Amino acid sequence: MKSFFSVTIIVLLVTKTSFAQIQDSTKHLNEVKVSAYLEEQPLISLPSSAYGLHKENIRESTASSLLPALNNVSGITMEERSPGSYRLSIRGSLLRSSFGVRNIKVYYDDFPLTDAGGNTYLNLIDQNTLRSIEILKGPDGSLFGANSGGVILLNSFSEKQGFEGGINGGSYGQFSQYVNGDIKNGKHSMSFNQAYQRSDGYRVNTATERLFVQTQQRWQYHKKGEIKFSGFYADMNYQTPGGLTLAQMQENPKAARANARELGVGIFNKTFFGGLSHQRNFGERFKHVISISGIISDFKNPFFTNYETRKENSFSLRTYLELKNKPTNAFNYQWNIGWEFQNGSADIINYKNSAGTAGDLTKADQLKNQTQFIFNRFAFRLGQKFKGEASLSVNFGNMHFENMPQSTELYKGKTTFDPILMPRISASYLLTPHLAARGIISKGYSLPTTAEVRADDAIINPDLKAEEGWNYETGIRLNNNNHTLFMDVNVYYYNMTNAIVKRVNPQSESYFINAGGTKQKGLEWQINAILFQANHFFINTVNLNSGITYSDFKFTNYVVNTENYSGNRLTGVPKFTFSNALNINFIQNLSLFGQYRYNGKTSLNDAATIFADDYHLVMLKAGWKKKLNNKTLQFYFGADNVLNQTYSLGNDLNAFGNRFYNPAAKRTYFGGMRITF
Repeated sequence: MKSFFSVTIIVLLVTKTSFAQIQDSTKHLNEVKVSAYLEEQPLISLPSSAYGLHKENIRESTASSLLPALNNVSGITMEERSPGSYRLSIRGSLLRSSFGVRNIKVYYDDFPLTDAGGNTYLNLIDQNTLRSIEILKGPDGSLFGANSGGVILLNSFSEKQGFEGGINGGSYGQFSQYVNGDIKNGKHSMSFNQAYQRSDGYRVNTATERLFVQTQQRWQYHKKGEIKFSGFYADMNYQTPGGLTLAQMQENPKAARANARELGVGIFNKTFFGGLSHQRNFGERFKHVISISGIISDFKNPFFTNYETRKENSFSLRTYLELKNKPTNAFNYQWNIGWEFQNGSADIINYKNSAGTAGDLTKADQLKNQTQFIFNRFAFRLGQKFKGEASLSVNFGNMHFENMPQSTELYKGKTTFDPILMPRISASYLLTPHLAARGIISKGYSLPTTAEVRADDAIINPDLKAEEGWNYETGIRLNNNNHTLFMDVNVYYYNMTNAIVKRVNPQSESYFINAGGTKQKGLEWQINAILFQANHFFINTVNLNSGITYSDFKFTNYVVNTENYSGNRLTGVPKFTFSNALNINFIQNLSLFGQYRYNGKTSLNDAATIFADDYHLVMLKAGWKKKLNNKTLQFYFGADNVLNQTYSLGNDLNAFGNRFYNPAAKRTYFGGMRITF
């Protein structure tokens, strides 16, 4: 807590000093706008805890990963247990994640990327194709249905014509390239994106490779009608080294768990994704939108204890109506009513792992998921100062499971979850033209995923309950008179029941249980500022972007056999994290980008008897840009983990045998170039 207040005071002093330096400045921060709620709105008055990242934010740190950009947002944690093995959480939801994303709803170009079984293969997406990312923190069922952590909207559509390509290389065989092209011809526009990335990895058995190909199409066939398509194919494989004990990590952080290479432990994922939508406006006040999308995945996972294959498919249908009044200065409203339906199945087969190949069959199951929700949202503005929203979604879900014909067992079952209402009430008020206060009350609800109901132990758990709870929060946003400082502060309290928690058996196989509940109290503070700028000086501009997160999360009513974990700190969530990014632009088109991230002491088991030490990460990148006619050429070189820290960027929580640690690379170097025209 002492360090938290120290950092807070430093940030306040820095931003206060910056005001005096830039009173006569000519450059301003771009106004942040969010379009998540079906229309573009200024972030300052949005009655939601949200944040937006643009293309420049995503690429200013590194060309090979989303981690630095997302980890600079307060309340967000992204981890990489090994190259390609990502985990992402909003407000401490890592406890459910062996890998990937849980209890967060993710959309890609307005189509659900989270499938019917609750899985989201975020690691398939190439970061260089993304034009923006919008993050909605906390439960939000207003338009997005079941989630207890929040919502992430990924957008790859470009409004501009042009071409862009880049190449990047670095330590441990890291190499990537991408090509993006955007063309507009009359009423038709299209984009094409191709990317390839590979790495040998820092540790033994951590090589990764990914091919990503994508296209988007837009056709405005009528002045009031538009058809949109977005689709991609991804072929990704990465090796997984397994966790180490603390002694093993200290002795040789490059080592893998015994037999990882001999067993060919890794992930092989080939996925097709496609979505088609139609929008029709009926005048300026009324419109209808309908979309269909699908995901097909061929997934293989040679593991230490078995060889698993999964054939997964998911279908989504989403439609809604929107009604607006004629805009006035006194009163404006937006009413949306709609329905989203998802249906999916997973054929999961387990074999013995025979030196990285499938041996004798041990288990074969088919799981079918069906989820749907109806949403009704009314948003309004009174005068120029007050915005409000009242929304309600009704959520349904069920799961069928049975053995496949090749299985020696005979069983069949079904789990139906009771319909759940997810209300949300929020309001925002402009106290001054540059200062807004907001308040939110919302209910969170998250179904167990396919990977949790049938986890690594290959045992179906039909009794796993959905987690749910109530969230209360309030916050303020400030945009100063000169538009050189934007600050967003919010505090929240989330009381969750039936929290889903990962456990590990003596065979190192994970399974999931409901852990009673959690009480989550938190503070998030985001600061964007222009600290300095001058027209006749060696340094032109200095921009600051800071994210501060304080999390006081504890278990409640959590008892396993004779062990009572109630009152313990929530596993995997540090109390304090701080990220500070500084972008300095010099004369002659030279630039220097630096990012510092502090991650506090973190509990590794539910008993709160073992903790990972805090760590400090520093990344530096120098760049040079040259304009040639209508082309822009950029070169950059940088270093990550400059302080050469030994740390684990993604711990295996509750790991059997205390194999918690997945050591990240020590100091690494990277460089590349980008051309745009």
